[in-house]
Amino acid sequence: MKKPNIIITGTPGTGKSTLSSLAAEKIGLKHIDVGEFVKANECHEGFEESFQTYILDEDKLCELLEPILEEGGNIIDFHTCDIFPEMYIDLVLVLRSSTTVLYDRLIARGYDKKKLDENMECEIMQVVLEDVRANYSQEIIYELERLILKAYDILNVTENH
Repeated sequence: MKKPNIIITGTPGTGKSTLSSLAAEKIGLKHIDVGEFVKANECHEGFEESFQTYILDEDKLCELLEPILEEGGNIIDFHTCDIFPEMYIDLVLVLRSSTTVLYDRLIARGYDKKKLDENMECEIMQVVLEDVRANYSQEIIYELERLILKAYDILNVTENH
């Protein structure tokens, strides 16, 4: 039996990378930070200055990730996930955050007003959650907000991590 592929997704600033990294380490799966993977493997069509982000080349990304996902044993960390075929995915965790906490995190990251507003609206309108619901079986989707604190406790996350 192959190891599962788990997607941890959510609006930027909800804790995806922190949880993905810690969970991968604790349960022995490979952490794939898709943003870093895109940069490292040039799965983009340039840089969008107005949003300070890379323009994703989905075809190239999927082509490179498909054999990795076929093997299993991955935690995929990305703010969107509808590009990953459900046949490779065993579990999708959608991280949510209170807007107060999220706002403070995005401000601390130095997001400009345009990017900050877009991400806040995305969280308020549950864009990521709705995308997940539209693309994956309901049985494999879990929405986490308050439960994330319990997960951090289980993984022994401290304030200094």
